Amino acid sequence: MSTKATLGTISPLSATTDAETLNRSLTLWNSLTIGFATVSPVAGLYAIIGVQTVVTGGGWFGALALCLVMQMLVATVYAELSSQIPIAGGAYKWARQLGGATTGKYAGVIYVSSTIAMLTTTAYTGGVWLALFFGFESGGGFTLVIWGVVFLLLCTLLNLAHVNVFKLVITLGVYAEIVGSFGVALLLFFFFRQHSFSELFEHLGTGTAPSQTAAFLAALAVAGWAFIGFDACSTIAEETHNPKRMVPRAIFLSLCMVGGVVLFNSAALTLSFNRDALVNTSATSDPVTPVITSSFGAWAETPFLAIVMIAFLACGASMVQYTSRIVYSMAREGNMPMIFSRVTASKIPRNAVICVVLLAGLGLLFGLNDGAVATIIAFGTGGLYAMFAMTTGVGLYTRLTGRWNPALGELKLGVWGLAINVAAFLWSLFEFVNISWPRAYAVSPDAPWWQLWAVPLVLGSILGVTTLYVLISHRRRGSSIESFDVEKT
Repeated sequence: MSTKATLGTISPLSATTDAETLNRSLTLWNSLTIGFATVSPVAGLYAIIGVQTVVTGGGWFGALALCLVMQMLVATVYAELSSQIPIAGGAYKWARQLGGATTGKYAGVIYVSSTIAMLTTTAYTGGVWLALFFGFESGGGFTLVIWGVVFLLLCTLLNLAHVNVFKLVITLGVYAEIVGSFGVALLLFFFFRQHSFSELFEHLGTGTAPSQTAAFLAALAVAGWAFIGFDACSTIAEETHNPKRMVPRAIFLSLCMVGGVVLFNSAALTLSFNRDALVNTSATSDPVTPVITSSFGAWAETPFLAIVMIAFLACGASMVQYTSRIVYSMAREGNMPMIFSRVTASKIPRNAVICVVLLAGLGLLFGLNDGAVATIIAFGTGGLYAMFAMTTGVGLYTRLTGRWNPALGELKLGVWGLAINVAAFLWSLFEFVNISWPRAYAVSPDAPWWQLWAVPLVLGSILGVTTLYVLISHRRRGSSIESFDVEKT
C-alpha cells in the first residue's frame, strides 16, 4: 500500500487504541447540549448587541446571518473530519494526524490559549450574573474578578462531579437558554415590537464606523463571537457513543439550533428596542433585563437572573470540559506535561481540568483593567478563527495531496466536500484578518495602541514562543540521536 493510502486510513488505529482511556458516557443529546451550551445564545448575543449598535448604528442583522451561513461551512469540514478521526482534542488531533507533529504543536497552542481566553471572558461576565442573583452589586474591577473566581470554582466542581450531575446541569442550561433567550424573544416579538421589519437593515453606517462598508465589516467581526464553540462536540468524541456518526450530527445540530435562536433573538431585540437603549448598553451586559422588569414588573427580575445565571454556568462548565480535553490530548502525546494526561478512577482528566481553570483564573487578573477585558475577548475570538483557518487549511491541503481521503469517513459529501472546504478556508482566513484588523472607531477614544493591535500582538507572541520551543525540541532530539550513534559506533 502506498504512503498516501496509509495516511488516508490513519484514524482507525488511533481511535481504537486511545478511545478506551475515557468513558463513553455521552449520547447524541449530551454532545448536542454541550455544543449548544458552549456556543450559548445568551452569552453570544447579549454580549455583542450593544457594541454592534454603537459601532454600526444598526442594520447589522444581515452581517449576523452571513456569518452564520459561512460558519456552517466550517462546521461541515469539522463534521467530515470528526466522522473519520473521532478522538479527544478535536481540531488539535486532526492537525497533528494530517499535518504532522510540528503542525500539531502550533495548533494545540493556538487552540488552548484561545479557548482559555474564551473561558476567562465567560467567567468574568458570568461572575456578574452570580453577583446580581445573590443580591450583590457587580462593582468594579476587583469585585468582578472575585466573582469570576467563584464562577470558575463552580465550573470546576461541576466537571469533577459525577458525569450524571454534569449532564443534568448542562441540560438545565440548555432549557434556561431556550426560556431565557428564545422565550423572551417571542414575547418581545409578538407583544412589544415597535418597528417594521425594514429596521433590521437600516441605519448601517450611522454609528462610529466611518462608512457603510466599514460598518458591515465591523459587524461581521463582532458577529464572529456569536458562532464559536460548536467544535466542543469534537473535543469530547472519545466520551461519545458511536462518535463517527453522533459527533458530526451534534456539530450540525448545535450550530443550527444556536444560529436559529440567535437570528430570531437579534431580530426581536432590534424590532422591540429603540436604538438609544441599545447604544447605551455596554459590550458585556445584558440589555434585556431592564426591559423585562419595566414590562412585566420587578417580580420578573429574580427569575430572569436565575435563568441567565444557569445558562452562563452551563456555558462555563462546557468550556472547561471542552478545553481540558484538548490539554489532555496534548499531554497524552507529549506536547504538555504527562501529568495532565492522567485520569481518575471515574475516567475524568482531573489534572487537565485544574490546569485549565487555573490558567483562566490567572487571565481574570486582566479584569482589573476594563480595556484588557476587551482585549481578551478579541483574542479569544480571533484565536479561534485562526484555528478554524488552520484546520480547514490543513484539511484542504491534505485532501488535495491525497494524505486525507474524506470518502473513508462516515460523512460522505462527494465533490461538494472540496468546494465547501475551499470556501470554509477562505472565509476563516478572511474573518481572522477582519477580527484582527485595528479599528480605532470600535474602541474607546483613550484606548492604548496595544489594544488596537491586541490580536496580532498576542497571537504573534504565542507563535514566537511556540517556534522557539519547536526549535529547541528539534535540536535536543538531534543531539540525542547523534549521541546514540556515537555510542553505538
